Amino acid sequence: MTLYDLEAKSISGHDISLSEYRGQVMLIVNTASKCGFTPQYKELEGFYQKYNKKGFVVLGFPCNQFMAQEPGDDMDIQAFCKTNYGVTFPMFSKIDVRGEHAHPIFKYLTEKAPGVMGSKAIKWNFTKFLIDRDGHVIKRFAPSTKMSEVEQSIIELL
Repeated sequence: MTLYDLEAKSISGHDISLSEYRGQVMLIVNTASKCGFTPQYKELEGFYQKYNKKGFVVLGFPCNQFMAQEPGDDMDIQAFCKTNYGVTFPMFSKIDVRGEHAHPIFKYLTEKAPGVMGSKAIKWNFTKFLIDRDGHVIKRFAPSTKMSEVEQSIIELL
């Protein structure tokens, strides 16, 4: 199985296969609207605008598993992201990213790119996974990783 075999529901309710992003560099992020890292939406959107024409996409996956920092429904989340950060990159329906009910995409990502000391658990909102054009998980970034480092890694794959 590859990442391209997996699918998720878009924030507007449509099933989307990750194969739609085949050939693109992807940055997959678990997001939340009421987190200290929420301002990263601005930089993520900036990366998307800056590099999208070169084959880059950000995929946002809202999650409410970390101190209930994503309490809204999909419509609330979509409105928040658009109004406050001008988000135009693809957003998906709210999911679990860890535990027994973790979405298959995040089970796959954490298996391929474990965190510190081999931990597969996602520790907080805005953990990022960088995927190359062939669908290989290249790197995992902690929420606190400087966005300039994330951008440099994107540039290297483009």
